[in-house]
Amino acid sequence: MNDLKTIQRNLQEVQARIATAARATRRELSEVRLVVVTKGHPAQAIQNLHDLGVRDIGESYVEEGYVKQVALSGLAGLKWHMIGHVQSRKADVVAANYDMLHSLDSVKLARRLDRFVGEAGGSLPVLLECNVSGEASKYGFPAQDEKNRTALYAEVEEMVKLPRLRIQGLMTIAPLTDSGDEAKPHFARLRELRDQLKLLFDQADWSELSMGMSDDYEAAIAEGATLLRIGTAILGSRPA
Repeated sequence: MNDLKTIQRNLQEVQARIATAARATRRELSEVRLVVVTKGHPAQAIQNLHDLGVRDIGESYVEEGYVKQVALSGLAGLKWHMIGHVQSRKADVVAANYDMLHSLDSVKLARRLDRFVGEAGGSLPVLLECNVSGEASKYGFPAQDEKNRTALYAEVEEMVKLPRLRIQGLMTIAPLTDSGDEAKPHFARLRELRDQLKLLFDQADWSELSMGMSDDYEAAIAEGATLLRIGTAILGSRPA
């Protein structure tokens, strides 16, 4: 249900658990930002989130997110995060309408984004989506072993030279598991990869780690997540 009281109750519970997880790992709560994922939910759900103080909104489909942006254009302060796979032919829409891309997964897409952002005279914060689990079904730069990472380093070397993209870190999606503890090794692997990239390419930022969803965000916080992508735990299941 997307009614205000239900969303408020769920949001408060998630925020409390985030605070507890941060304290448990001696992290400042300000280091962890909640992005509420609204894929499949109506614009009214975002209106309710805005009324509750939420400003970071995550969408997985370019067009769906854009329709909601138009419908909610009067709401002040919303930050739109594209967290889903982006086809290169839709790079222009992302460049013009989203505040951050979490799922940059190819040099081809990076080049097109850089061109469209440049034409608009701006810049775009991006995160590199990395597949650290090796699952064939997942998008992202292959990064599960040293052989794949060597290829990734060459691609990063090209992408950090693109003038309009601001690489700010990495993103991953952990395998579906029965517990957050099973996801922790994957989050740790992403953090270690980020630390290595920071040493090799210090001209980029690398401060952000987008990892952790409704079932595993506490484990992600323990491994250094700075952006949590949480939808179901706050908004419930997507409407049929």
